Order: sequence, then structure tokens, then C-alpha cells
Amino acid sequence: MSTTLERPAVTPAFQQVSVGRKVKNGVATALVWLSFLVAVVPLVWVLYTVIANGIKRIPFSNWWGQDFGSVLSDEVGGGVLHAIVGTLLQGLVCAVIAVPIGMLVAIYLVEYGRGKLARATTFMVDILSGVPSIVAALFIYALWVTTLGLPRSGFAVSLALVLLMIPVVVRSSEEMLRIVPDDLREASYALGVPKWKTIMKIVLPTALSGIIAGIMMALARVMGETAPLLVLVGYSAYTNWNIFSGEQASLPLVMNNERATNSMDPGSVGFDRIWGAALTLVLIIAVINLLATVFSRLVAPKKK
Repeated sequence: MSTTLERPAVTPAFQQVSVGRKVKNGVATALVWLSFLVAVVPLVWVLYTVIANGIKRIPFSNWWGQDFGSVLSDEVGGGVLHAIVGTLLQGLVCAVIAVPIGMLVAIYLVEYGRGKLARATTFMVDILSGVPSIVAALFIYALWVTTLGLPRSGFAVSLALVLLMIPVVVRSSEEMLRIVPDDLREASYALGVPKWKTIMKIVLPTALSGIIAGIMMALARVMGETAPLLVLVGYSAYTNWNIFSGEQASLPLVMNNERATNSMDPGSVGFDRIWGAALTLVLIIAVINLLATVFSRLVAPKKK
């Protein structure tokens, strides 16, 4: 009796891509590149404009080490040390208050939040994220100055910036915590590790690099705000290291003051100071983001 071996089925050859699919792919690729250019070109243009107009004042040492207290408003010279000090102090105090609150709220929403309280918290964070900066400034003015009778100061500015920074920190931290795999949590629970220790030792270190990036994004946003400065603190041409008392300048406030007091003609003192202050603010934010990136890589979990 003879037997015949059946041949295995031959996989059909890959069919040639149709012309219609090639056209659709080309159109989609062109739209993606067009969207990329639409987003990048304005950014490059803004950076070029700021650098080209502000680089004239940056290289001089007195720009970084002096204030405008020793020169007249329309006199060439001086620097923005007073504004750099004010910007960094107000941003630092704001971050010290807003970051712990924002992270704790994010941890609650991701790890513990259930029911009406969690929904109410999410709703309030959404509302707070849409509050204009001038509204936050007026609220702090009504509470800090009108109700409590405390003076206008850099600390009051920091409190207004806290209201603007918290929702950004909450949202960014919440998203980073949600992308941590549940397998890590379950493995920790299976070993008998309490939930709070799992969050501290497993969840937070895993999401820390993304959380730091979100914090830096929030800090960069509030450091460029102008409305709280105009409402809650006066401009001073001298360096003020006391954030709780007296008028205190910042880089956005310098730009606003120069616009109001000096000529904006190209080549004038006011023109150079405004663009120099703008470039200084961009450089400070860039340095802060660079340091945060290095720090996040150092503290990120190491692959074995």
C-alpha cells in the first residue's frame, strides 16, 4: 500500500501595496511633518528673536552682579541681580509649598482615591488648572492684604504662584504614577510589604524621573507670570533678599517696568534691558531643567 505525503500549504506571496494605500501613507506622512514644522518654526523664531536682541547685555559681568539701583532709569549700565534674586526666591518658596501638596494629592488620587471625595478632588483640580493668574493674585490680595492686613511682599507672590503650580504638579504626577505597572505593586504586596512602603520604595522611585519633569514644567510656567507681581509686590531697583518684607523685583517685573518707563526703540536702553531680561529668564529656566534632568537620571532605578 502506497502512501502519499501531503505538501505543506505554501504561504501566498506578499501582495504589492496598492496605489491608494501609498497615497494615503504619503498624505499622512506629509501632514505629520507639516504639523511638526508648524510647532517648531514659531519656537525657533521666538528663540532666535530673544537671543538676537538679548545677547548684547548678557556677556557683561555687571549684568549678573549689579542691580539698577546705582544707575538712572535711562542710563546705560547696571544689571539684573535684583531681578534674578527675586525670581529665584519666589520660585523656590512656591516650589517648596506646591510640590509636596501636589504630589500628596496625586498619590491619594492614584493609590487611595475612591468615591465622592476623589471625584470632588479631581473636579477641584480641574477647576484650579483653569484659573487665570490675575484671579489667583486677586484672591491672595483679598486674603493676605485686605483680610489679614499683611503687607505686599514676594511671599504673597509665591502664594499666588502656588495656586497656579499645584494643578500642574498634580496632573503630571498623577499621569506618571498611573503608568507604573500594577505588577510591581502586586509583587510587593505578595511579599507582605505594606501599601505605604510600596508607594515609597517601589512606585515613587519608578515614576520619579517623569514627576521631576512635570515639576520643572510647572515651575517654568509660574516663573514667567506677571499678574501676581503687579498686584502683590512693588518693583524695586535694589536687591532685596528678604522675601517677607519690602518691594522685590523679578525678571518679568523688570520687563514690565522698562516698557513703562523707557523708550522701546531698537537700540535704546529700555529695549536692550527688556530683551536681556527675557533671555536671562530663558537661560535660568533652561539651566533648572538641565539640572533636573541630570538629577532624575541619577535617582532613577538602575537596570540590572
